[in-house]
Amino acid sequence: MALMNLILITIDSLNKHFLNAYGGQPGMDVRTPNLDRFAAKSAVFHRHYSGSLPCMPARRELYTGTQEFLWRSWGPVEPYDMPIARAAGEQGYVTQFISDQFHFFLGYSHGYYDDYHGFELIRGHELDPWRTAPLSEQDETFLQKIKYRQNSPKPFDRAMYARNVKNFKEEADFFAPRVFASAEKWLEDNHSHEKFMLVIDSFDVHEPFHNPDSTAGMYTDEDIRDPDLPVWAHSGRTDEGHGSLSERQIAFIRSQYAAKITLVDKWLGKVFDKLDEHGLWDDTMVIVTSDHGHYLGERDLIGKPAYNNYNVLANIPLMIWHPQGAHNGSGVSALTSTVDLYATMIDAVGGKAKPIGHSRSLMPLLTGRADHVRDWAIYGYFGRGMNVTDGRYTYHVAPDESVPLFNYSTMYMNPAAFFFPGYVPEEVESGRFLPYTEAMVWKYEVKVPPEFARFHSGGYATELYDVENDPWQMNNLLDSSPELHAQMKNLLATALSHLRAPAETFRRTGLSPSQLA
Repeated sequence: MALMNLILITIDSLNKHFLNAYGGQPGMDVRTPNLDRFAAKSAVFHRHYSGSLPCMPARRELYTGTQEFLWRSWGPVEPYDMPIARAAGEQGYVTQFISDQFHFFLGYSHGYYDDYHGFELIRGHELDPWRTAPLSEQDETFLQKIKYRQNSPKPFDRAMYARNVKNFKEEADFFAPRVFASAEKWLEDNHSHEKFMLVIDSFDVHEPFHNPDSTAGMYTDEDIRDPDLPVWAHSGRTDEGHGSLSERQIAFIRSQYAAKITLVDKWLGKVFDKLDEHGLWDDTMVIVTSDHGHYLGERDLIGKPAYNNYNVLANIPLMIWHPQGAHNGSGVSALTSTVDLYATMIDAVGGKAKPIGHSRSLMPLLTGRADHVRDWAIYGYFGRGMNVTDGRYTYHVAPDESVPLFNYSTMYMNPAAFFFPGYVPEEVESGRFLPYTEAMVWKYEVKVPPEFARFHSGGYATELYDVENDPWQMNNLLDSSPELHAQMKNLLATALSHLRAPAETFRRTGLSPSQLA
């Protein structure tokens, strides 16, 4: 197979059901002409699932091919990982990374851009600790719209975002325009390289759903400056607690989320235009995907709270343009997972993936040499609820919290999984505990402090759904289909056994380490 240029475009928190390629959002015509034209020429995957959630665990799968959530929480690249940028560089590719995802350049999730020949990090999104100038009374309305709480345990908290965007005046100042304009410029300057890999990791459409005036009013008749209509809700249930929202507020948030998709699409189109201008489609593979979705009132949930990982979060978009693709312009029903994109990209650049057995290349699917690459996919958060799917049925398993949970890493990581660095466990062991590397790592029990509990546990329940006929997962088959329940429980055991998951993972999901289908 001839080697190709490679472009990977990740759009954070992109809900599949808002895209026309997947049927679109009922009652809302979200304008995405550039994603529409890309989908029309590409292979569109319908059964593509997240693996490790949320943001940075998904990226370790994507960039290193490691099914992270079975062994550790949110954290950095490990020294024994083989990042895709290093693998491509070893094959003579010029590599570039462009992102506004602020987690990449903070200490608790470092190392993801180290192997690129060039990288550009665009500052200021969400909770990026960047600007420090004081706010004034004139900023009070915006603080209400981002639901800033004066009694926040962190000095700046959401007010950091208000400081960071205080001087935004026009559309081009916003984050997605800056990310994709940088990518467009890089392609203009670098398209003549013999072979290149460009990774564009857009933190939009992640919250806050703050839009320029040019898009904010597209999908609502409300006053976009009304302080009672937030653009950034608190993750949780919409009918109780800190996530509580009215139907009017939910509708407005949904409109601003859709507006952000349209903004991303507009500026992404400039990258596609540059590929047109320089005739790059014939020798460039282009992947467009996301890390996970985002609840927008579905099942009375908002954000990514500690509840079951329903399809809104887990069944995510994936579109791939391959110059010789057998499925270009059509849909693909084969089951795939985020972690599979690593082996796919390794194949695209002619690299040598480490044989850890987590990632399965989609190249046989893309080129018509196979009709499937996997029989199951698992996904979830470290230490929380876990799922297995065969593409037709999805089994949700609530964790048994009485069974101890252990983290395996070369670094101590906070058990709340993110945002709270500085955790030092009480007791640790060192050893070769990981089945996919000979590297020595720390093993320590995860004990979640009470103040972080809402990030780690909540409304998880064991449930079973026919997602082919019940995609919104409203009819729980767990009690009415005992044979199917046993079948999916065995499938989970098969998946965990194949991956050689830690023994406590089996026990926390009600399985025996020796149980096989």
